[in-house]
Amino acid sequence: MSGVQTMAMAKALNAGLRQAMLDDPKVLLMGEDIGPLGGVFRVTEGLLAEFGDKRVMDTPLAESGIVGTAIGLAMRGYRPVCEIQFDGFVYPAFDQITSQLAKMTNRHEGKLQMPVVIRIPYGGHIGAVEHHQESPEAYFAHTAGLRLVSPSSPNDAYWMIQEAIASNDPVVFFEPKSRYWPKGEVDTSASPQALHSSRVVREGTEVTLVGHGAMLAVLLQAAEVAAEEGTSIEVVDLRSLSPVDYEPILASVRKTGRLVVAQEAPGFVSLGSEIAATVTERAFYSLEAPVIRVAGFDTPFPPAKLEAVYLPDADRVLEAVDRALAY
Repeated sequence: MSGVQTMAMAKALNAGLRQAMLDDPKVLLMGEDIGPLGGVFRVTEGLLAEFGDKRVMDTPLAESGIVGTAIGLAMRGYRPVCEIQFDGFVYPAFDQITSQLAKMTNRHEGKLQMPVVIRIPYGGHIGAVEHHQESPEAYFAHTAGLRLVSPSSPNDAYWMIQEAIASNDPVVFFEPKSRYWPKGEVDTSASPQALHSSRVVREGTEVTLVGHGAMLAVLLQAAEVAAEEGTSIEVVDLRSLSPVDYEPILASVRKTGRLVVAQEAPGFVSLGSEIAATVTERAFYSLEAPVIRVAGFDTPFPPAKLEAVYLPDADRVLEAVDRALAY
């Protein structure tokens, strides 16, 4: 596969995983129903037939066991990629990820690498039941020793999954499940952007909007509506959640003087809170208004019929833009 192709994010992730497995025979895939079924979102479809059951392994329904086994494999020189079937299923593996995987390299003074990728489909917009639409990024971003990334487009998904697998540090790879199916261009012959970098995806002059994953589509929609009303919005795709690449964000805020940070996760003690605090510290004299956060409510994720009320939409983002411009 080479050149520019149009594909959905799920297909782009599949292509990226396939390329990583072709490039390195030590790359293994592990997870529930990822073999003959191809995963519940079909991200691993066809890979069992191509690479065999020694490299694409269906596992028991035991997330702690999946990650614990991956840690052991990494110790022996393999590069395991674990699929957590849904975001809310990751918590049985939380101890393995935060107490072992994140700390193993530091515990061995850098002599032992942990090239493990934890793939987590996350977020709402699919009308699912409890434990299937959560956004648990902050739990892992708070844990030193883990890297966190989240693509918002098929092209980023294709390249970022390969870069994550190539990393010698553990990477938690958050896949916005509501973006699995919309299609976009994937340039398989281009040079990828650095994994831990943010970027401006829409130029503007009056307000900066920052978000990641599925929130990018909402921010771009809000920016289009604002443009029709005469307001120029700049949109920054975070891409990397830990570490955060602040320079494009700070450069944008120094230009616009206003910042709105948006996320699906609850707002209290969140990634958005951290970005708001850091920008306030580092670009205080450039701000014409307080940094405003738009987030899910500080409640458990509601039943599917209420998700549209819970999740930030373009109207909530635009209301925050109006508040920022009112100063």
